[in-house]
Amino acid sequence: MLDYNIVACIASVVLYVIIHKKNRKIKRRYWVRPSLRNRPNVSLILEDFRKDDIKRRNIRSKFNTFLRISSEEFEILLNLTGPMISKTDTRWRNAVSASDRLAITLRYLATGDSYFSLGTLFKESPQFISLIIPEICQALISTLSNYLRMPNTQGEWLSVARSFMQKWNVPNCVGALDGKHIRIQCPNNSGSEFFNYKSYFSIVLLVLIDANYNFLYVDIGCQGRISDGGVLRNSTLFDMIRDGTLSLPQAIPLQGRNTPVHFYFIGDDAFPISQNIIKPFSGYHAKGSPERVFNYRISRRRMVVEDAFGILSNKFRILHSRIGLQNEKAKIVVMACVHLHNFMKRNERTTDGVLNEEQQNIPQIALNQEPSVIRNELKCYFLSKQG
Repeated sequence: MLDYNIVACIASVVLYVIIHKKNRKIKRRYWVRPSLRNRPNVSLILEDFRKDDIKRRNIRSKFNTFLRISSEEFEILLNLTGPMISKTDTRWRNAVSASDRLAITLRYLATGDSYFSLGTLFKESPQFISLIIPEICQALISTLSNYLRMPNTQGEWLSVARSFMQKWNVPNCVGALDGKHIRIQCPNNSGSEFFNYKSYFSIVLLVLIDANYNFLYVDIGCQGRISDGGVLRNSTLFDMIRDGTLSLPQAIPLQGRNTPVHFYFIGDDAFPISQNIIKPFSGYHAKGSPERVFNYRISRRRMVVEDAFGILSNKFRILHSRIGLQNEKAKIVVMACVHLHNFMKRNERTTDGVLNEEQQNIPQIALNQEPSVIRNELKCYFLSKQG
Protein backbone atom coordinates (compact mmCIF):
# COMPACT_ATOMS: atom_id res chain seq x y z
CA MET A 1 0.00 0.00 0.00
CA LEU A 2 2.85 2.31 0.84
CA ASP A 3 4.50 1.63 -2.50
CA TYR A 4 1.28 2.46 -4.31
CA ASN A 5 1.00 5.84 -2.53
CA ILE A 6 4.61 6.70 -3.38
CA VAL A 7 4.10 5.87 -7.06
CA ALA A 8 0.86 7.89 -7.17
CA CYS A 9 2.59 10.84 -5.52
CA ILE A 10 5.51 10.74 -7.96
CA ALA A 11 3.11 10.48 -10.92
CA SER A 12 1.18 13.51 -9.65
CA VAL A 13 4.37 15.55 -9.36
CA VAL A 14 5.51 14.56 -12.86
CA LEU A 15 2.08 15.41 -14.29
CA TYR A 16 2.12 18.79 -12.54
CA VAL A 17 5.57 19.61 -13.91
CA ILE A 18 4.52 18.66 -17.46
CA ILE A 19 1.36 20.78 -17.31
CA HIS A 20 3.23 23.68 -15.74
CA LYS A 21 5.91 23.64 -18.45
CA LYS A 22 3.30 23.42 -21.18
CA ASN A 23 1.38 26.44 -19.90
CA ARG A 24 4.41 28.49 -19.00
CA LYS A 25 5.21 31.19 -21.55
CA ILE A 26 8.84 31.60 -22.43
CA LYS A 27 9.80 35.15 -21.72
CA ARG A 28 11.92 36.57 -24.50
CA ARG A 29 15.10 38.21 -23.34
CA TYR A 30 14.71 40.98 -25.90
CA TRP A 31 12.86 41.76 -29.13
CA VAL A 32 16.00 42.87 -30.96
CA ARG A 33 19.52 42.09 -29.85
CA PRO A 34 21.17 45.17 -28.31
CA SER A 35 24.05 44.90 -30.79
CA LEU A 36 21.59 45.19 -33.69
CA ARG A 37 19.48 48.08 -32.41
CA ASN A 38 21.54 50.90 -33.86
CA ARG A 39 21.24 49.82 -37.46
CA PRO A 40 23.06 52.00 -39.98
CA ASN A 41 21.02 53.58 -42.76
CA VAL A 42 22.55 51.82 -45.74
CA SER A 43 20.98 54.28 -48.17
CA LEU A 44 22.80 57.14 -46.43
CA ILE A 45 26.10 55.23 -46.57
CA LEU A 46 25.67 54.65 -50.30
CA GLU A 47 24.78 58.31 -50.78
CA ASP A 48 27.99 59.30 -49.00
CA PHE A 49 29.89 57.02 -51.39
CA ARG A 50 28.26 58.81 -54.32
CA LYS A 51 29.26 62.21 -52.99
CA ASP A 52 32.83 61.06 -52.42
CA ASP A 53 32.99 59.63 -55.93
CA ILE A 54 31.92 62.97 -57.41
CA LYS A 55 34.83 64.68 -55.65
CA ARG A 56 37.28 61.88 -56.52
CA ARG A 57 36.63 61.87 -60.25
CA ASN A 58 39.76 60.08 -61.43
CA ILE A 59 40.11 57.76 -58.42
CA ARG A 60 38.50 54.35 -58.12
CA SER A 61 34.85 54.59 -57.13
CA LYS A 62 34.07 53.80 -53.49
CA PHE A 63 30.56 52.74 -54.48
CA ASN A 64 31.89 50.32 -57.08
CA THR A 65 34.48 48.94 -54.66
CA PHE A 66 31.81 48.29 -52.03
CA LEU A 67 29.14 46.64 -54.22
CA ARG A 68 31.08 45.91 -57.46
CA ILE A 69 28.54 47.87 -59.52
CA SER A 70 28.17 51.58 -60.27
CA SER A 71 25.65 53.79 -58.49
CA GLU A 72 23.72 54.21 -61.75
CA GLU A 73 23.46 50.44 -62.19
CA PHE A 74 22.35 50.08 -58.56
CA GLU A 75 19.48 52.53 -59.14
CA ILE A 76 18.41 50.65 -62.27
CA LEU A 77 18.41 47.35 -60.37
CA LEU A 78 16.50 48.91 -57.49
CA ASN A 79 13.82 50.23 -59.85
CA LEU A 80 13.53 46.83 -61.53
CA THR A 81 13.45 44.66 -58.42
CA GLY A 82 11.87 47.14 -55.98
CA PRO A 83 8.24 46.02 -56.46
CA MET A 84 9.26 42.37 -55.91
CA ILE A 85 11.46 42.79 -52.84
CA SER A 86 9.74 45.59 -50.91
CA LYS A 87 8.05 44.69 -47.62
CA THR A 88 5.43 46.59 -45.59
CA ASP A 89 5.97 47.97 -42.11
CA THR A 90 3.97 46.32 -39.32
CA ARG A 91 2.66 47.56 -35.97
CA TRP A 92 5.64 45.99 -34.22
CA ARG A 93 8.59 46.81 -36.44
CA ASN A 94 9.68 48.63 -39.57
CA ALA A 95 10.56 46.54 -42.61
CA VAL A 96 14.07 46.56 -44.02
CA SER A 97 13.97 48.75 -47.12
CA ALA A 98 14.34 47.37 -50.65
CA SER A 99 17.53 49.41 -51.04
CA ASP A 100 19.08 47.78 -47.96
CA ARG A 101 18.00 44.30 -49.04
CA LEU A 102 19.55 44.78 -52.47
CA ALA A 103 22.75 46.26 -51.02
CA ILE A 104 23.19 43.34 -48.58
CA THR A 105 22.76 40.82 -51.40
CA LEU A 106 25.14 42.59 -53.77
CA ARG A 107 27.73 42.85 -50.99
CA TYR A 108 27.40 39.10 -50.41
CA LEU A 109 27.91 38.36 -54.11
CA ALA A 110 30.79 40.84 -54.34
CA THR A 111 32.76 39.50 -51.37
CA GLY A 112 31.51 36.04 -50.43
CA ASP A 113 31.50 37.17 -46.78
CA SER A 114 29.79 34.94 -44.22
CA TYR A 115 26.31 35.79 -42.96
CA PHE A 116 27.85 36.63 -39.60
CA SER A 117 30.24 39.16 -41.17
CA LEU A 118 27.45 40.71 -43.21
CA GLY A 119 25.26 40.83 -40.10
CA THR A 120 28.00 42.65 -38.20
CA LEU A 121 28.45 45.15 -41.05
CA PHE A 122 24.76 45.86 -41.70
CA LYS A 123 23.52 45.24 -38.12
CA GLU A 124 21.15 42.48 -39.20
CA SER A 125 20.86 38.96 -37.85
CA PRO A 126 22.51 36.15 -39.84
CA GLN A 127 19.15 34.36 -39.87
CA PHE A 128 17.49 37.33 -41.59
CA ILE A 129 20.31 37.61 -44.14
CA SER A 130 20.07 33.90 -44.93
CA LEU A 131 16.40 34.44 -45.82
CA ILE A 132 16.72 37.52 -48.02
CA ILE A 133 19.77 36.59 -50.14
CA PRO A 134 18.10 33.71 -52.09
CA GLU A 135 14.95 35.83 -52.39
CA ILE A 136 16.77 38.86 -53.84
CA CYS A 137 18.89 36.65 -56.13
CA GLN A 138 15.71 35.08 -57.52
CA ALA A 139 14.26 38.56 -58.07
CA LEU A 140 17.41 39.58 -59.97
CA ILE A 141 17.14 36.49 -62.18
CA SER A 142 13.48 37.22 -62.95
CA THR A 143 13.93 40.91 -63.73
CA LEU A 144 17.14 40.46 -65.75
CA SER A 145 15.98 37.41 -67.72
CA ASN A 146 16.18 39.31 -71.02
CA TYR A 147 19.92 39.83 -70.49
CA LEU A 148 20.62 36.08 -70.70
CA ARG A 149 19.08 34.86 -73.91
CA MET A 150 20.43 32.51 -76.55
CA PRO A 151 20.00 33.61 -80.19
CA ASN A 152 16.96 31.96 -81.75
CA THR A 153 17.10 33.20 -85.35
CA GLN A 154 19.67 32.88 -88.12
CA GLY A 155 20.13 36.65 -88.10
CA GLU A 156 21.04 36.69 -84.41
CA TRP A 157 23.52 33.82 -84.85
CA LEU A 158 25.08 35.66 -87.81
CA SER A 159 25.53 38.69 -85.56
CA VAL A 160 27.50 36.52 -83.10
CA ALA A 161 29.58 35.12 -85.99
CA ARG A 162 30.37 38.64 -87.23
CA SER A 163 31.68 39.56 -83.78
CA PHE A 164 34.01 36.56 -83.71
CA MET A 165 35.21 37.30 -87.24
CA GLN A 166 35.88 40.97 -86.53
CA LYS A 167 37.40 40.58 -83.08
CA TRP A 168 39.18 37.20 -83.30
CA ASN A 169 39.43 36.51 -87.05
CA VAL A 170 37.65 33.16 -86.70
CA PRO A 171 35.08 32.53 -89.45
CA ASN A 172 31.70 30.84 -88.91
CA CYS A 173 32.19 30.64 -85.12
CA VAL A 174 29.04 31.26 -83.09
CA GLY A 175 30.34 30.75 -79.55
CA ALA A 176 32.89 29.21 -77.20
CA LEU A 177 31.95 26.35 -74.85
CA ASP A 178 33.49 25.53 -71.48
CA GLY A 179 32.68 24.42 -67.95
CA LYS A 180 33.68 25.77 -64.54
CA HIS A 181 33.53 24.03 -61.17
CA ILE A 182 31.69 26.04 -58.50
CA ARG A 183 32.77 25.03 -54.99
CA ILE A 184 29.86 24.10 -52.69
CA GLN A 185 29.35 22.39 -49.34
CA CYS A 186 28.68 18.67 -49.57
CA PRO A 187 24.94 18.12 -50.19
CA ASN A 188 23.20 15.83 -47.70
CA ASN A 189 23.29 12.11 -48.46
CA SER A 190 25.18 12.67 -51.73
CA GLY A 191 28.28 10.59 -50.98
CA SER A 192 30.98 11.32 -53.56
CA GLU A 193 28.52 12.32 -56.27
CA PHE A 194 29.59 15.98 -56.20
CA PHE A 195 33.28 15.30 -55.43
CA ASN A 196 35.37 16.34 -58.44
CA TYR A 197 38.86 15.50 -59.71
CA LYS A 198 40.19 18.65 -58.01
CA SER A 199 39.34 17.06 -54.65
CA TYR A 200 36.47 19.28 -53.52
CA PHE A 201 32.68 19.26 -53.79
CA SER A 202 31.28 21.24 -56.69
CA ILE A 203 28.54 21.79 -59.22
CA VAL A 204 29.44 22.48 -62.86
CA LEU A 205 28.66 25.75 -64.64
CA LEU A 206 28.47 25.02 -68.39
CA VAL A 207 28.42 28.15 -70.55
CA LEU A 208 28.36 29.36 -74.13
CA ILE A 209 30.13 32.71 -74.60
CA ASP A 210 30.07 35.22 -77.47
CA ALA A 211 33.06 37.24 -78.71
CA ASN A 212 32.34 40.09 -76.26
CA TYR A 213 32.36 37.93 -73.09
CA ASN A 214 28.57 37.79 -72.80
CA PHE A 215 26.92 34.58 -71.62
CA LEU A 216 24.55 33.21 -74.27
CA TYR A 217 23.63 29.94 -72.55
CA VAL A 218 24.09 28.64 -69.01
CA ASP A 219 23.51 25.22 -67.46
CA ILE A 220 24.22 25.00 -63.72
CA GLY A 221 23.90 22.20 -61.20
CA CYS A 222 25.39 19.04 -62.73
CA GLN A 223 27.43 16.98 -60.26
CA GLY A 224 31.12 17.86 -59.99
CA ARG A 225 32.29 14.31 -60.70
CA ILE A 226 30.93 14.52 -64.28
CA SER A 227 33.26 15.76 -67.04
CA ASP A 228 32.48 18.81 -69.19
CA GLY A 229 31.57 16.51 -72.06
CA GLY A 230 29.14 14.60 -69.85
CA VAL A 231 27.61 17.85 -68.60
CA LEU A 232 27.08 18.97 -72.21
CA ARG A 233 25.40 15.66 -73.10
CA ASN A 234 22.96 16.15 -70.19
CA SER A 235 22.12 19.73 -71.21
CA THR A 236 19.31 21.17 -73.32
CA LEU A 237 21.95 22.77 -75.56
CA PHE A 238 23.19 19.34 -76.65
CA ASP A 239 19.62 18.26 -77.40
CA MET A 240 19.14 21.31 -79.61
CA ILE A 241 22.47 20.72 -81.41
CA ARG A 242 21.60 17.05 -81.98
CA ASP A 243 18.04 17.75 -83.12
CA GLY A 244 19.02 20.72 -85.30
CA THR A 245 16.62 23.10 -83.53
CA LEU A 246 19.13 25.89 -82.82
CA SER A 247 18.23 27.82 -86.02
CA LEU A 248 21.92 28.05 -86.93
CA PRO A 249 22.67 29.55 -90.37
CA GLN A 250 23.28 27.06 -93.13
CA ALA A 251 26.84 26.27 -94.21
CA ILE A 252 28.80 28.80 -96.28
CA PRO A 253 32.36 28.61 -97.69
CA LEU A 254 35.19 30.41 -95.93
CA GLN A 255 36.82 33.36 -97.67
CA GLY A 256 38.95 32.12 -100.56
CA ARG A 257 37.62 28.55 -100.25
CA ASN A 258 34.90 26.63 -102.09
CA THR A 259 33.69 23.99 -99.62
CA PRO A 260 30.73 25.12 -97.48
CA VAL A 261 31.48 25.01 -93.74
CA HIS A 262 28.92 24.70 -90.97
CA PHE A 263 28.67 27.34 -88.25
CA TYR A 264 30.22 25.86 -85.13
CA PHE A 265 31.07 26.24 -81.44
CA ILE A 266 34.67 26.08 -80.19
CA GLY A 267 35.38 23.64 -77.35
CA ASP A 268 38.32 21.87 -75.73
CA ASP A 269 39.29 18.19 -75.62
CA ALA A 270 36.55 17.39 -73.08
CA PHE A 271 33.78 17.98 -75.63
CA PRO A 272 32.70 15.58 -78.39
CA ILE A 273 33.61 16.76 -81.90
CA SER A 274 30.74 17.13 -84.37
CA GLN A 275 29.77 19.27 -87.34
CA ASN A 276 28.73 22.01 -84.89
CA ILE A 277 31.47 21.56 -82.24
CA ILE A 278 35.12 21.99 -83.23
CA LYS A 279 38.10 21.29 -80.96
CA PRO A 280 41.91 21.13 -81.41
CA PHE A 281 43.69 18.13 -82.93
CA SER A 282 44.80 15.70 -80.23
CA GLY A 283 48.38 14.52 -79.78
CA TYR A 284 51.74 16.15 -80.49
CA HIS A 285 52.31 18.08 -83.72
CA ALA A 286 55.58 19.44 -85.04
CA LYS A 287 56.25 23.15 -84.80
CA GLY A 288 54.93 24.97 -87.87
CA SER A 289 52.74 22.06 -88.97
CA PRO A 290 49.20 22.89 -90.18
CA GLU A 291 47.70 20.99 -87.22
CA ARG A 292 49.78 22.95 -84.71
CA VAL A 293 48.83 26.26 -86.34
CA PHE A 294 45.18 25.20 -86.25
CA ASN A 295 45.42 24.21 -82.57
CA TYR A 296 47.07 27.53 -81.69
CA ARG A 297 44.44 29.59 -83.49
CA ILE A 298 41.49 27.64 -82.07
CA SER A 299 42.88 27.48 -78.51
CA ARG A 300 43.70 31.19 -78.55
CA ARG A 301 40.15 32.08 -79.57
CA ARG A 302 38.75 29.68 -76.99
CA MET A 303 40.43 31.79 -74.31
CA VAL A 304 37.47 34.18 -74.61
CA VAL A 305 35.49 31.81 -72.37
CA GLU A 306 38.34 31.58 -69.84
CA ASP A 307 38.50 35.38 -69.79
CA ALA A 308 34.74 35.56 -69.27
CA PHE A 309 35.03 33.22 -66.26
CA GLY A 310 37.83 35.43 -64.91
CA ILE A 311 35.75 38.60 -65.29
CA LEU A 312 32.75 36.93 -63.66
CA SER A 313 34.60 35.51 -60.64
CA ASN A 314 36.69 38.64 -60.04
CA LYS A 315 33.57 40.78 -60.10
CA PHE A 316 31.59 38.40 -57.86
CA ARG A 317 34.06 36.89 -55.41
CA ILE A 318 31.47 34.56 -53.95
CA LEU A 319 32.58 32.32 -56.84
CA HIS A 320 36.12 32.24 -55.42
CA SER A 321 34.95 30.66 -52.16
CA ARG A 322 32.81 27.72 -51.08
CA ILE A 323 29.11 28.56 -51.29
CA GLY A 324 27.75 27.34 -47.96
CA LEU A 325 24.15 26.93 -49.11
CA GLN A 326 21.88 24.08 -50.09
CA ASN A 327 22.34 22.95 -53.67
CA GLU A 328 19.25 24.67 -55.09
CA LYS A 329 20.07 27.97 -53.39
CA ALA A 330 23.68 27.77 -54.61
CA LYS A 331 22.37 27.48 -58.18
CA ILE A 332 20.24 30.60 -57.68
CA VAL A 333 23.26 32.55 -56.38
CA VAL A 334 25.41 31.55 -59.38
CA MET A 335 22.63 32.35 -61.87
CA ALA A 336 22.17 35.78 -60.28
CA CYS A 337 25.90 36.47 -60.79
CA VAL A 338 25.66 35.49 -64.47
CA HIS A 339 22.62 37.72 -65.06
CA LEU A 340 24.34 40.64 -63.34
CA HIS A 341 27.47 40.08 -65.46
CA ASN A 342 25.46 40.34 -68.69
CA PHE A 343 23.56 43.33 -67.32
CA MET A 344 26.81 45.20 -66.67
CA LYS A 345 28.36 44.13 -69.98
CA ARG A 346 25.40 45.43 -72.00
CA ASN A 347 26.68 49.01 -72.02
CA GLU A 348 30.13 47.87 -73.11
CA ARG A 349 28.86 45.99 -76.16
CA THR A 350 30.65 47.01 -79.34
CA THR A 351 29.19 47.23 -82.79
CA ASP A 352 29.34 43.92 -84.61
CA GLY A 353 31.53 43.62 -87.67
CA VAL A 354 30.36 42.36 -91.03
CA LEU A 355 31.14 39.18 -92.89
CA ASN A 356 33.21 39.50 -96.02
CA GLU A 357 31.04 40.36 -99.05
CA GLU A 358 32.26 37.21 -100.74
CA GLN A 359 30.85 35.18 -97.82
CA GLN A 360 27.58 37.09 -97.72
CA ASN A 361 26.80 36.66 -101.41
CA ILE A 362 27.42 32.89 -101.59
CA PRO A 363 24.11 30.97 -101.42
CA GLN A 364 23.59 28.93 -98.29
CA ILE A 365 23.79 25.15 -98.70
CA ALA A 366 22.34 22.51 -96.41
CA LEU A 367 24.57 19.45 -96.03
CA ASN A 368 25.62 16.76 -93.60
CA GLN A 369 29.32 17.46 -93.14
CA GLU A 370 32.00 15.44 -91.37
CA PRO A 371 33.88 17.31 -88.58
CA SER A 372 37.19 16.37 -90.25
CA VAL A 373 36.15 18.31 -93.36
CA ILE A 374 35.38 21.40 -91.29
CA ARG A 375 38.71 21.20 -89.45
CA ASN A 376 40.55 20.72 -92.73
CA GLU A 377 38.87 23.78 -94.27
CA LEU A 378 39.68 25.88 -91.19
CA LYS A 379 43.26 24.58 -91.21
CA CYS A 380 43.68 25.63 -94.85
CA TYR A 381 42.03 28.99 -94.16
CA PHE A 382 44.35 29.77 -91.22
CA LEU A 383 47.38 29.06 -93.47
CA SER A 384 46.07 31.24 -96.31
CA LYS A 385 46.51 34.98 -96.85
CA GLN A 386 42.89 35.59 -95.85
CA GLY A 387 43.40 33.84 -92.50
